[in-house]
Order: sequence, then structure tokens, then C-alpha cells
Amino acid sequence: MPENKHTTTTETRAEEPVVQPAIEQVPEPYEDAQGVDLEKGNQKNANLDLVHIRSHASAHDIPHIPYRESGDEIYDKFSHIKKICIVSVLAFCSFLAPMASTTILAAVPEVAATYNTTGTLINASNALYMLFMGLSPMFWGPIGQVYGRRWTQLLSAIFFAGFSVGTALAPNLASFFIFRILTAFQGTSFLIIGSSCIGDIYRPTERATALSWFFSGTLIGPALGPLLGGIIVTYKTWRDIFWLQTGLAVFATVLCCFFLPETIHYKKSVELEGLKRSEQAKKLWSWTNPLRVIRLYRYPNLLFVGLASSSLVFNMYSLLTPIRYVINPRFHLTSPIQSGLFYIAPGCGYLLGTFFGGRWADRTVRKWIDKRNGERVPEDRLRSCLFFMGVIIPGCMLIYGWSIEKDKGGIPLPVIVMFIQGVAQLFCFPSLNTYCLDVMQKRSSEVVAGNYMLRYVFAATGTAACLPAVEAIGVGWFSTISAGFLCTSAVLTWTVTIWGRGWREAILRKKEEKKAQKQEKSGGT
Repeated sequence: MPENKHTTTTETRAEEPVVQPAIEQVPEPYEDAQGVDLEKGNQKNANLDLVHIRSHASAHDIPHIPYRESGDEIYDKFSHIKKICIVSVLAFCSFLAPMASTTILAAVPEVAATYNTTGTLINASNALYMLFMGLSPMFWGPIGQVYGRRWTQLLSAIFFAGFSVGTALAPNLASFFIFRILTAFQGTSFLIIGSSCIGDIYRPTERATALSWFFSGTLIGPALGPLLGGIIVTYKTWRDIFWLQTGLAVFATVLCCFFLPETIHYKKSVELEGLKRSEQAKKLWSWTNPLRVIRLYRYPNLLFVGLASSSLVFNMYSLLTPIRYVINPRFHLTSPIQSGLFYIAPGCGYLLGTFFGGRWADRTVRKWIDKRNGERVPEDRLRSCLFFMGVIIPGCMLIYGWSIEKDKGGIPLPVIVMFIQGVAQLFCFPSLNTYCLDVMQKRSSEVVAGNYMLRYVFAATGTAACLPAVEAIGVGWFSTISAGFLCTSAVLTWTVTIWGRGWREAILRKKEEKKAQKQEKSGGT
């Protein structure tokens, strides 16, 4: 059994001598990074407990000493270069499904003309795309926990490419709808498995920085998609949009095949070995039952964080979906490529925010670790996004909506506020998603899945409702509704930072009490 030097941190003051760290050898329940669950540890040594030695000193004045927790060596399985390679592959894959949700926006009139229907009905197909992106996490999250990340991601990429071909060749409106829905069902896997992989390979104090790069794909995709679609539909047929999507999906398949290793610490599927088929089926159902994801919302902290993520996605798709119908008449634009250029502004904001948002979230965590004398509380991370979610993004939405409604500010004003809100979103998403990975690491894939389920249900609502709402009440009032949703979500997120720890600990105590009562009853019979 290898030795583990468990050290605490020290604080250096001008008038006091340096306090030497307390050192004690402790039993180490983590054999290596391969095949070991971070929370279960080594099942062969389940009776061994980690012994925490606390010092009354801290090291917040010594910046060169990194924060470490017991068992952190499990995150050293891959080198720094290998981790960068993994994140790059995951970011590219995460670009696909969100991009596919918006590439068609610039070509809605052309697709409607092909199938002799209306733009509202084609936008409904986009709403269905979002809805099935919201439903599929209930399946992909548990599957990733049971069979691992690599094969789940690889199969999703293959199916995504195949269904993109079906969309490109769709002979009628019904088949167009069906293949779009099937593509969406596969695409969400990239987002869930990608987030889970980052949780597998990065320490909690490093995850948000890595996730910000991952989210550069998920957020730049929706912004860049309409621009690509506008360029293609200006010079070619709209079907070429989906042939481009197919080519990108094939490339993603190749990347996953050669550059994405298995990252999960413990596959539940190993527990099926040696069992009868009936027992295997029973265990598989208990692990992959979609209701496992929904039941997580009995935790108020997860529900409120899910609503916060949903408000951001609702805002994003409510902003992006009606641009051609809102911006073109307002500024007398005539071609799809002209309105497509407006999507560059939020896209550049997302890209710029990538460099700062995750680092800001990780910096906030480290600051609160120091304040709590070395204790890390997952809810502290959420403090990094409150100002951006509650002030910056709602303010941008109000300026955007009412400047267009009242015909003020010309082209520069909406472009500037779209850029600023794009930057601000990258200060929110890494914090919210990293919290999902940190708060219940044993079920991180399912927690992330639940978060995506809720956010894309709201994305579908925003996509379906924005055009009718804009036509009924105007872009100004609809932007005001979106801003109000964001402010409410910021307040809910603030309540999680204050009371979230107590909420989840209370539910866990109840679960332990029920488990103990069941054991007592079974022991007495």
C-alpha cells in the first residue's frame, strides 16, 4: 500500500514564525486512476478511513502552494498535454449539436418554400429539435455512467452523422421533421459526456477553466450556425447546410476514435459480470431508468441551478431565433448573409469570454477556500456568476429589445449589447455547470444530464414562442420578459449560495434515516 503524505497548509506573517505543516501517514484508499470510483475508492479496502489533520493556520498568503484534497492523485492519470487534447476534441464535438440547432434559421424561408409551408412551421421543427435535446439527457446521462464515456461519445457521433445525411436527403416535410428530431436526440450526448469527461480528468479547482473552453463550442455553435447557413443559402441550396453538418460529424467521429480515451473512474457495467440475465436486466434498468435524472430535482439546489441555466439558454435562443425577422425589416436588409452577420457579435463575445469566465469561477472558489480556512464548499462557486446573470445580461436584453422597438441607436447599439451579453454568458455557464460536476460527483453525469434536460426544454419554449410573441407584443416587451426571467434566476442562484449546502445535507440525512429504518425492519424479520 503506497504512503500518502497528507499535509495541511500554513500561513506566513511578518511578526510570527512560519508554522510547519502537520504530517501524518494515513491509509490511502485510492489504488490508481484506472477503474476506481472517486467516491467509492478502493472497494477492497472499504473499511479504511481517511484521517484529516487540521491546522489552525492557512496558506492564503502563499500563492505558489496549490490547493489539494485527499484522493486528488486520481486526476493525474493524463498528462497536461493529453488533457488539452481531450478538451479540444470534446469542444469540437460540443460545437455540432448547438450549431445544427441554428444553421437553419437563416434558411427558414427557403426550406418553407421547398416544402410549401410557412416559416412558423419550420421554426416549430427547430423547437422540436430543442425539445428532444432536452429529453435525451435522461438516457445519455445514465448510459455514460454505466458503459463509460468513450463508447457513448463515439456511437453518438456515428449516429449524428447518419441522421444528418437523412435530413439532407429528406423528400418531404414529415421526413425532415423526423430526421431533425433523431439528430437532436444524438447530439445532446456530446454535451453531457463532454462535461462528465472534464469532471473525470480535472480537479474541482481547475474544472471551470477547462469547461469554459468546452463551452466555447456549445455557445459559438449557435452563434456561428446562422452565419454559415446564411452564406450557404445565399449561393447554394439549403440542403448543403446539412451536407456540411454531415462532414463535420464524420470528422468528429474520427477524432473520438483516435484521440478520446476512456476517462471514467469506475464503470458500473463491471458489476454485471457473473450475474444471471434477469439480474443483469434488473440492475441495468435501475441504473439507466430515465426517472433517476428527474428525481434529482427533489434537491432544491439542483432545481434552482437548472432554472438559472435555463434562463440563459432561453435568453440566447430568444435572441438568436428571430434575428432575420426582426433585424432585416428594422435595418432594411435584403439577403440571408446580411442578417447572418449579426450573429458574429454574440459569437465573438462567447469567444472572448472563454479566456476569462472559467478562470474567474476558479479564482472565486480558491478565494472562498481561503475564507473558510481550507474547506471547499461547492456552492461558493456560484457566487462568480451572480452579477453577470442578474445585472449585465438583463441590462443588455433591455437595451437590445427597446432600441429596436423604438428605432434608436442604429446598427452599432444592438451589435454592441449582443457582444457584451455573449461575454457575460461565459462568466455564467462554467460556474453553473462545474457546480453540477462538484456537488454530486458520484452521479455527476446524471446531474449534468438533468441540467441539460431542463435548459433545452426552456430553449424549445423560447424558440417556439419568440416569433409569435414578438409579433403580438413587440421585441421590447419580449426582451423585458427574458430579462425578468434572468433576474429571478439570479436571485434563486443566490439562495443556493446561502442555503444550498443545508438543503442537500438535510435530504441526504433523510435518505440515510430511511435506509437505516429499512435495514432495521429487514433485520427484525
